[in-house]
Amino acid sequence: MSDAHSVSSLRELVVFLVIAGIIVPFAHRQRISPVLGYLIVGTIVGPYGLGRLGESLGVFRFAVIDDIDAVKRIGELGVVFLLFMIGLDLSIERLWSLRRLVFGFGGLQVIVSAAAIGLIAAALGAAPRAALVVGTCLALSSTAVVTSLLIEQRRFATPVGRASFAVLLFQDLAVVPILVMLSVLGEPDGGGIAAGLMRALIEAAAMIVLIVAVGRTILRPAFRMVAGTRLREVFMALTLLASIGAAALTGMVGLSMALGAFLAGLLLAESEYRHQVAVDIEPFKGLLLGAFFLSVGMGIDPRQLAVDWAVTLAAVAGLIGLKAAIAVPLGRAFGLPWPVAVEAGIVLGQGGEFAFVVVGLAAASAILDAGTAQFVLAVVSLSMLVTPALAAAGRGLAARLARPAQPGGADAAAASPALEGHAIIAGFGRVGRMAARVLDAQRADYIALDRDDALVEGCRAAGQPVYFGDASVPTMLERVRAGSAHTLIVTMDDPAAVERTVRAARERWPQLRICARARDFDHAQRLIALGATAVVQEAVELSLQLAGQVLEGLGVPDETVSQLIDQERELTTPEAERAGRPAADADRADGRPSR
Repeated sequence: MSDAHSVSSLRELVVFLVIAGIIVPFAHRQRISPVLGYLIVGTIVGPYGLGRLGESLGVFRFAVIDDIDAVKRIGELGVVFLLFMIGLDLSIERLWSLRRLVFGFGGLQVIVSAAAIGLIAAALGAAPRAALVVGTCLALSSTAVVTSLLIEQRRFATPVGRASFAVLLFQDLAVVPILVMLSVLGEPDGGGIAAGLMRALIEAAAMIVLIVAVGRTILRPAFRMVAGTRLREVFMALTLLASIGAAALTGMVGLSMALGAFLAGLLLAESEYRHQVAVDIEPFKGLLLGAFFLSVGMGIDPRQLAVDWAVTLAAVAGLIGLKAAIAVPLGRAFGLPWPVAVEAGIVLGQGGEFAFVVVGLAAASAILDAGTAQFVLAVVSLSMLVTPALAAAGRGLAARLARPAQPGGADAAAASPALEGHAIIAGFGRVGRMAARVLDAQRADYIALDRDDALVEGCRAAGQPVYFGDASVPTMLERVRAGSAHTLIVTMDDPAAVERTVRAARERWPQLRICARARDFDHAQRLIALGATAVVQEAVELSLQLAGQVLEGLGVPDETVSQLIDQERELTTPEAERAGRPAADADRADGRPSR
């Protein structure tokens, strides 16, 4: 029996990997959002799709996933990692700057939406307790869907992204009072809500304080110790422990697990390890989040939608329209421009994943009957399914609203990354620090990466923008925005690491200027072949400087010494060797044009 269960689990894992590795990339090439792709495929391969055909599928039975709960449990980790990554991209200062939107805009959106939806449910015949539950769970939006879409569209750092995330963050905080309310409503006497709510809020606050205190005390020293081992797998294990451990702690007191992961990411955001942590966690986040969207799609029953399709579609449209109609004026009241308020209101119009938890508990406590629970879940699932289309429509409407007042494309300007036209220094040893001093003297922006944790710690203490990370990994270069950088300066001691970095950067960003440090002439030739724009040979430069000192000691004028060294430098470049002529006819190896 256990062997059969293992084979079934393995089959479902293979199906998921086929979806993630083949079907979703194909959908992405057809300009279909990966989120939408997972939702649609989940509906097809789930128990309510192909699963209904049972044994009649024959060999195609292999393509059906039956265990929704197992997929949901895996998918919850994807949401945890998503919020952890969001925390890494923020900082405590930036979060504090959002406090007005979080507690003002977000708080009012939840309260007003819950009251309006609850009143409508009561008017349609729902009992008071049922109306209260339906109102509160439908007032919340989907953190996973909205943030994934904003990140996918590179709009998370825009005003729309910040406003949407502020509301979603408050909704995660609202999980505790909603769960307390649900537990009290499920009791026969229905009393003790004030005491229960107060106790839960105290426990939640204590857990948040504990995570922040422990994180500030332990996290950075722990990462420093692990980074010193130079063992990538150990560093990754600590990253997983930080994110999942914080999520587990908040889950223990009834808080959203995603909130705990967000706090852990926030604590690491100011550390020198943030970029390496993000690179390590990214593959887990993307794959597991796909499992979450797949599980949502698997929960959609097309047959039930077909029976009550008019009522269900009307409920989905009404939910989205009502929440948008509430969020837009609230956003304007908190200073958001019309285009931002409209787009944020539309993108937050769907139901959220937390509704599955609330409705399940309410049904188990007999607060909601089975028919109402299924209908609410169908509305939530379908609203999440249409969110990618909603996001596109909201973006188009916002663009039309912005065009008269902002013909120059202010929204696009707001979406541009904080770093642009900067230099990236890969390796912050003696040569890298020298390059940084030259850039500092010219007030040029740069960001540096190095694998020596002690060196990084000392440089950051001195206020330098140096981070722990391996620049030869393409995702690490993406984290420091190599696509918008002016130059990549590769200065590592390890010749193989220099080659890996040059190769990775040139393959991903053909237009990026790459200046690399070469050990000798042969190494310089290899770097030029890999796509380095300019190469400086360490051995050659040392020899030329020593020769210059000898000539000066012989009384040769400084200007003559400089000319002789320049001529010799030009004759020893890989470009000159490859062309069979002096490099004076081409660009010099030190990156300056020949005279």
